[in-house]
Amino acid sequence: MWLSNSSIGRKVVMSVTGLALILFLTFHMAMNLVAIFSGDAYNMICEFLGANWYALVATAGLAALVVIHIVYAFWLTMQNRAARGSERYAVSAKPKGVEWASQNMLVLGIIVVLGLALHLFNFWAKMQLPEVLHMLGMHVDTTNVANGVYHIANTFSCPVYSILYLVWLVALWFHLTHGFWSALHTLGWNNKIWFERWRMIGNIYSTIVVLGFAVVVLYYWLCGGAC
Repeated sequence: MWLSNSSIGRKVVMSVTGLALILFLTFHMAMNLVAIFSGDAYNMICEFLGANWYALVATAGLAALVVIHIVYAFWLTMQNRAARGSERYAVSAKPKGVEWASQNMLVLGIIVVLGLALHLFNFWAKMQLPEVLHMLGMHVDTTNVANGVYHIANTFSCPVYSILYLVWLVALWFHLTHGFWSALHTLGWNNKIWFERWRMIGNIYSTIVVLGFAVVVLYYWLCGGAC
């Protein structure tokens, strides 16, 4: 199958899964911002996205996207290193300002994955997972599983967690700014005019998404949600 047997096919898989994950990040960021304006509304969203069948299906699909993206990322990186040393992506032209991100996508990706693991530990493992275990008949505490505001405030009241999240978001920004235009380049939207336009759109879009997450972290770290 060309999606796995050819270099172009692997890049297409990376591009499609990456763009899908960016869309999820956009939704997640918008959802998190609700916590600043209304704790009750945010908790209603958390309850709606609990251990319901549609949420579990979406979670499974999201997990599959993440795993495929990570596997193909390592696969392509090892292939590129074997063929061209430390070069990460074979593109005809690299925009100024993204060379560092392009050359360090593996390191940035590893930081993003570690941040994802921390995020799962602080939220998913304390919200949806207990609900699933309870549904399976296990005796677990489900008191605050739908109280998203409680978990956000509890997590970001710890300076260590807040700083780690901010570092994660910086790495995510670099990863997204390069990954966005690289994905569109792979999918063929790479003529001279639109290449620069997509690079600018990607930078702006990635900045908005990352800032949205950072605002929530800073709001609950510095103000405890009471600003």
